Amino acid sequence: MNRPFLALIVALLLAAAVARAEEPQYFAIRNARIVPGRGSAIENGVVVIHDGLIAAVGANTIIPPAALMIDGKGLTVYPGLIDALSTLGLAEAAPATTPGTARTVAPPPSTPSPPGAEPQPPQGPEDRPHTTPWVCAADLVSPADPRLGAARAAGFTSAMVVPPRGNIAGYGALINLAGERPGQMVVKTPVALYTTFTVMANWRRYPGSLIGIIAYLKQTFMDARYYQQAWAAYRAEVNGNRRPAHDRALEGLEPVVAGRAPVLLAAQTEVQIRRYLELGRQFGLPFLLYGVHEGYTVAPVIAQSRAPVLVSAKWPARARELDPENPESLRTLRLRDRAPSTPVALEKAGVRFAFYSDGISSYKEMLRNVKKAIDAGLPAEAALRALTLTPAQLFGVADSLGSIEPGKIANLVVADGDLFAEKTRIKYVFVDGKMFTVPEGEARPESAPAVAGTGARKTNREVN
Repeated sequence: MNRPFLALIVALLLAAAVARAEEPQYFAIRNARIVPGRGSAIENGVVVIHDGLIAAVGANTIIPPAALMIDGKGLTVYPGLIDALSTLGLAEAAPATTPGTARTVAPPPSTPSPPGAEPQPPQGPEDRPHTTPWVCAADLVSPADPRLGAARAAGFTSAMVVPPRGNIAGYGALINLAGERPGQMVVKTPVALYTTFTVMANWRRYPGSLIGIIAYLKQTFMDARYYQQAWAAYRAEVNGNRRPAHDRALEGLEPVVAGRAPVLLAAQTEVQIRRYLELGRQFGLPFLLYGVHEGYTVAPVIAQSRAPVLVSAKWPARARELDPENPESLRTLRLRDRAPSTPVALEKAGVRFAFYSDGISSYKEMLRNVKKAIDAGLPAEAALRALTLTPAQLFGVADSLGSIEPGKIANLVVADGDLFAEKTRIKYVFVDGKMFTVPEGEARPESAPAVAGTGARKTNREVN
């Protein structure tokens, strides 16, 4: 090895060592109001962060001498917010929205065909059309998604992200919204099976209608349960028994059949909510409803079912252009007026719920829409819980996310006032203990650069 090359290697190693030495071992936010997400607020409190975790929190917490100090006077520290259903951070994914049953999309071919032959349309449930449970959002994560910075700038530090395509699209993953590599972002996988009732284009192809999709889902989950039983019996006594045929789709449904991952069912209207509560009961599997804008009409029914729900924060809005010859119906006007009252109705009925973005134009708008639910009667602490601790509980990560407690992941939001107030500015966001300085102004997903929200840290030991 020649000397210049050796010298270059030594220089690079020294530079890396210096860079690591400059990274603070501890952060300490002091003199701040702390809203832990569980329990009472702490006035003039301290939060200490070490190695990506919350090391200590309290009013009289000892601050390590080596800590990078952040003066929290006039600031409030909240748990990092969680988007309960999204495609944030997924490569080449459109925002997850609550699909209407009348919408159609072009279907992919379901049955492989010989080269040069026309794709064969699915003939029945055995072809498993629009079913890809082997797809997992954790395998699609991209740290380069420009929407991540825009979400962080609004205080969001985690999201449950799902594959966006298909009637049984695949499994969601709970990710943190920062990391140099995809594996550094994943907190838990799989989390839940994402399904839709979207009718695919060309109604002649199976299942081809809403009733067909419902029947297909019921049949598929019955088949999956039988498939797991058949394989369990075969493995218990291999000799002398014929093995079951391998089915990639049914194999992928094992986490659902085993009860380790719930099924997500789309339900917006009262009719859909009642229908899919019954469908979930028939499945005999854990499930959550998502959408639920008309939940204000049936909150006691949802409570009786004990099904948790994910509430879309994209409230119905008036179309920009209306046909004067075709005025809006009373039902449409009523829904637009009363949808923001759904969260308070669910809260009063004792239903566990969390908010999700539903393809909303910006995360600042999502917070404004949550404020509309607060204005409709939802207590502010319940709104915060629906963005922090409740989604963490629903997705099985409450031991690491959702509140400010020692030992949990250091996902924090530092703001200069009430998180839901229009003029409040978020100053810092911590994701896995890494500090991001939020720039002035509102970042939007469509214009946010790949590194939006990452400010240069000050080199002195105190951040003002």
